[in-house]
Amino acid sequence: MDSQTYQAIAMSTYFVFMLLIGFWAYRRTKDFDDYMLAGRDLGPFATALSAGAADMSGWLLMGLPGALYLSGLVELWIAIGLTAGAWVNWRFVAPRLRAYSEVAGNAITIPSFFGNRLHDTRHLMRITSGVITLVFFTFYVSSGMVAGGRFFEASFGMDYHLGMLIVAGSVVLYTLFGGFLAVAWTDTVQGLMMVAALVFVPLVGVINLGGIGPLLEVINEVDPNTFVLWGATTTVTGVVSSLAWGLGYFGQPHIIVRFMALRTPQEAIAGRRIGIGWMILSCLGAAGTALVGIATYRRDKGQLDNPETVFIALGQLLFHPLIAGFMIAAILAAIMSTISSQLLVSSSALVEDLYKVFRKDTGRGVGIWMGRGAVMLVSVVAAAMAWEANDTILNLVAFAWAGFGATFGPVVLLSLYWRRLTTGGALAGMIAGAIAVAVWGNLSGGIFDLYEILPGFVINLAVAVGISLASRPAPEVEQDFKDTARLVTHFQQGELVPDGD
Repeated sequence: MDSQTYQAIAMSTYFVFMLLIGFWAYRRTKDFDDYMLAGRDLGPFATALSAGAADMSGWLLMGLPGALYLSGLVELWIAIGLTAGAWVNWRFVAPRLRAYSEVAGNAITIPSFFGNRLHDTRHLMRITSGVITLVFFTFYVSSGMVAGGRFFEASFGMDYHLGMLIVAGSVVLYTLFGGFLAVAWTDTVQGLMMVAALVFVPLVGVINLGGIGPLLEVINEVDPNTFVLWGATTTVTGVVSSLAWGLGYFGQPHIIVRFMALRTPQEAIAGRRIGIGWMILSCLGAAGTALVGIATYRRDKGQLDNPETVFIALGQLLFHPLIAGFMIAAILAAIMSTISSQLLVSSSALVEDLYKVFRKDTGRGVGIWMGRGAVMLVSVVAAAMAWEANDTILNLVAFAWAGFGATFGPVVLLSLYWRRLTTGGALAGMIAGAIAVAVWGNLSGGIFDLYEILPGFVINLAVAVGISLASRPAPEVEQDFKDTARLVTHFQQGELVPDGD
């Protein structure tokens, strides 16, 4: 058999396994809460790995190794910022959000948590944040489908549309029927595939080169500045912008919704250790892949035309075609894990935060089928947007991380730790943050070269606090804060989360 046949076997095995997980989850999903949040019965291992896989997408296996291959370790600042942000997110957001979302009317989505936390009887917060979530994530899902189509086009010479439909069809099937449980466990498997690939590629690569010593010698011959974290072109603005990526974690619905699915707030401790360990190992693996790539190809563009394919090229060079097929499948896993998570959150926004606000009489069986219908609807819209591989979509997605981080991030933190937050303050802050990101991102030069998430985050925070201080929160908030603090401290066993002022 030729190499493509082996890779096709590996890819087919991967797809079948994902669908089997979806079928298993389908049989365990009984109601709408199960469908959207797995009945709050997710363990720390699945929570941590699914959050990591949903977060990183193809950037971890292609974008980051490619950037490091071209420019050296100076490109690690984004990874450092993301890792620090993820740790803070796990430490301070995860346990308290798990507890507070239960206290706040057993909320199962971020918009419903906002509405219940603020006791917003007019549902302004819930509807506004639900619409924002639905719109942004439809674009996000669409961009993932574009990435899937281009993956098959580049890897197998397949027609773009056929590749996109294969990816979209597989993700939709297990998400449609298995819901959150299927998404969480497929993401877990996909996360394991990603980290395994990023460990074994550089490990075997180093052995193939004769060890660490020869690796370092060749790299120093190629570019002595490879290991420098602050190079000639590095600027304070650039480093601050890279580190600011970490702020985005507080406002990403597809990531923080996993915290709400934990069995108890206590399990956030184990989840943090597993999740951050996975993240550090993956980022180090990406760096190792880039270094082995530099030593292997010596920056010979005739051998490696596209730096972002360094992971694929090394996998094909170092491993049997069948193993290389599973290595390539890890890239697809990264793409699919992000699509499925965002697809489910989009569905939940449509049903839980928009439809059910106006129609509360949804029955046990009706709710779950509405969720599945919403998954299909969002998928069809996203696929239609992705059909022509419009670069405009991909450009819009470049704003999405900053958009969610600056729009939702400060509100999440204030909701959890500041009892004075009001509906008016939260709404005004969200709108101000979104506008700041949109305006700042379209300007350039001087201070406007700063990543737009930072000014957007700060402006949101300032506006939300200012407006809230000029008004009064709902009287029920005080008791909710006390109940949340009691629930958190009951489970945390010595690693207490402070009550806040």
